[in-house]
Amino acid sequence: MAESLTMLMVLISILALANGSYLYPQFYDRSCPQAKQIVQSVVANAVAKESRMAASLLRLHFHDCFVKGCDASVLLDSGGSIISEKGSVPNRNSARGFEVVDQIKAALEKACPHTVSCADILALAARDSTVLAGGPNWEVPLGRRDSLGASLSGSNQNIPAPNNTFLTILTKFKLKSLDIVDLVALSGSHTIGNARCTNFRQRLYNNSGNGQPDLSLDQSYAAKLRSKCPRSGGDQNLFFLDPVSPRKFDNSYYKNLIVSKGLLSSDEMLFTKNQQTMQFVKQYAANQELFFQQFAKSMIKMGNINPLTGKSGQIRKICRKVNG
Repeated sequence: MAESLTMLMVLISILALANGSYLYPQFYDRSCPQAKQIVQSVVANAVAKESRMAASLLRLHFHDCFVKGCDASVLLDSGGSIISEKGSVPNRNSARGFEVVDQIKAALEKACPHTVSCADILALAARDSTVLAGGPNWEVPLGRRDSLGASLSGSNQNIPAPNNTFLTILTKFKLKSLDIVDLVALSGSHTIGNARCTNFRQRLYNNSGNGQPDLSLDQSYAAKLRSKCPRSGGDQNLFFLDPVSPRKFDNSYYKNLIVSKGLLSSDEMLFTKNQQTMQFVKQYAANQELFFQQFAKSMIKMGNINPLTGKSGQIRKICRKVNG
């Protein structure tokens, strides 16, 4: 049985290499057998130093995949013909974790030079961050390569924004071959991490341009938020996306939505704007295991958005810049 399983894995590997377009978890088993352990170790150290880093690394993978596919374009600094995605509206003053990725890459280059892509580092770090915060585990398909460019306009246009309408957000997911189930499950990543005052201020003071607050937000919760998120100033003040268990990856995010305590408009609308998403919210609120299973499936699906494979792109030596 073990022998036939090994033969099957070898056959899968050969087929994958032949068509150069298939991601699979064993991609580095021969070329860099310690790759997964190195990523996990650096991520664990970073999260131990600052628990918020788990959410930051998870978010980086998301912001990478929604722009040009999962190709590490989000990591590139500006230089030459490249205009970095780090300056886009979704990333400016909020995307973080780049130094942790640098540490992972340096350790991997020492162990297995020019072998492990920055795009795969992001995918592995997102999984490891989820697990470290108490969330589900999954096998990460690997074999992505790194882009030769970035897309500032793509970053500004393709990443779902907190104040987008429900239809706009769903459309942005569908354009990446992600469906309504993926939308609700992946939004559950907001069970950890923070949001800035600037991302939800309009809900507190002027939700529809009529000078009135958003009444779909619990008003006692809104009053607490107003104390640290004034009408003007304090743009960068941070608030937990899940005030109940902000550092634990669990299903309390969905429970919050049911009692009108979703921090971002894009969160609360999953419960208020669509019957189908409302049902998923209720299911995940009632059954954490169901949420975990779907989150893992949706993360694998998201990680498969237009990867560069085979001879496309390159394996960057430094994640911040293309090879010279």
